[in-house]
Amino acid sequence: MHRRLIAPGALAASLLLAIPASAASYSPGAPGIGDPYYPAYGNGGYDVSHYDLRLKYQPRTDELEGTATLLATTKQDLSRFDLDFLLDVSEVRVNGAKASFTTSGQHELEITPATPLPKGTPITVVVRYSGVPSTKSAYGFSTWHRTPDGAVAADEPEAAWWWYPSNDHPSDKATYDVSVAVPDGTQAISNGVLQSTSSKLGWTRYNWRSNKPQATYLTTLAVGRFDITTGKTSDGIPVINAYSKDLGDNDGAARASVERTGELVDWLSGYFGPYPFNSVGGYVPNTTTGYALETQTRVYYSPKQFANGSNTSVVVHELAHQWYGDDVSLAGWKDIWINEGFARYAQWLWSEHEGEGTTQELADYVYASHPAGDAFWTVKPGDPGPDNQFDTAVYDRGALAVQALRNEIGDDAFFAVLKGWPKDHAYGNASVGDFQKYAEKVSGKSLAALFDTWLFQPSKPAASAAKGASLASRTAAATVQPRSWKKIAATNSAHQG
Repeated sequence: MHRRLIAPGALAASLLLAIPASAASYSPGAPGIGDPYYPAYGNGGYDVSHYDLRLKYQPRTDELEGTATLLATTKQDLSRFDLDFLLDVSEVRVNGAKASFTTSGQHELEITPATPLPKGTPITVVVRYSGVPSTKSAYGFSTWHRTPDGAVAADEPEAAWWWYPSNDHPSDKATYDVSVAVPDGTQAISNGVLQSTSSKLGWTRYNWRSNKPQATYLTTLAVGRFDITTGKTSDGIPVINAYSKDLGDNDGAARASVERTGELVDWLSGYFGPYPFNSVGGYVPNTTTGYALETQTRVYYSPKQFANGSNTSVVVHELAHQWYGDDVSLAGWKDIWINEGFARYAQWLWSEHEGEGTTQELADYVYASHPAGDAFWTVKPGDPGPDNQFDTAVYDRGALAVQALRNEIGDDAFFAVLKGWPKDHAYGNASVGDFQKYAEKVSGKSLAALFDTWLFQPSKPAASAAKGASLASRTAAATVQPRSWKKIAATNSAHQG
């Protein structure tokens, strides 16, 4: 180190220069990212590019210890910023220096760095923490699910708060390294590819990496005793599936469904384009929840999804989300139709493939099954509101809107849109409006009236609006239930406990 002597006057001048002229512009980042459905979710003032989570978990006591390192960039002159988190924090450092911190609201960790952070500054935030996740709640609920041999973190629209600090909104996607130490004989499963394992003093550490941008709610952790199977898709994508060793009577049906993941990815790739991530698979823990969730590359399935036998339809639904929802994520939670309408439509395509009802027959059935006065039609898939975000209408009316689009623009343009959208918006975020513009660009047609009718009007579209479907003349035939319907309808609870 070379020290340079500075005259007192020069020192004073240099200190003045070190104080930004715009010091008054430094302000706290907003405690919410600005989503009208969930105003307190996410945070303003910065953007995360990578999460490095180093954890230790004891299944017997549900005790979790962790060090989270976040790489981010400031988006404003920041005096303070928030993370979404519930566990007990012992230390926070920002760019190596200790930062002060406190909590507020239901799930806010407020961090004040030692010095203010100018806009555009790369920052490294280290949070040391511990706690018992099952003892924590926010808004009266928990998304941390205990199992007989461990626990699972998988839920929507929030799950991260119970196990790592984050900017918890889909619009701030990042890559992940998740390293978890668990007692020997227990496994830790997360997203992406297992990079390595190591054992020491009765503990085994699993190191997982997700190398493409990933939304916080799509990040998962499962700890327990699993039977793990591996394989590859036809394109060489690694397939990693896991099943709790105590699934009981649901074990066979779960395996008969989830073990077809590679085949179904190959099939979906024909419609949506190349699979967008570095691995694929699913896991079935012994939980009492009833839903499935498209956690990125490693889908979560409840055993209840297989209570009536094998269910490839739910596997198709969750795998379709890898393109529609995970690769291209919603810009805000009101854009949920881009996720659920297309995942449901993939089930309709699978039904047609299996000879159990065409997409048009399914559309006719949905249309005919709900009279004009049914509350089903009051839900607007294009902006359903937080209370109806996972309403049946978002799935079924949402898929009906996709069929209406297909009838309007024709198969050539429709399938070009279906495959082109994930490529055009790869690893990013998009809104329903963005999708409309893209469909108009590909088809060369104005689609404003069609989108308004099928996605935004709280009423049943006139039969004439579904041109190409001939719904008015086929109402009687449309009431015949397609053979695939019960399997498809079972997915209505896919995101509901």
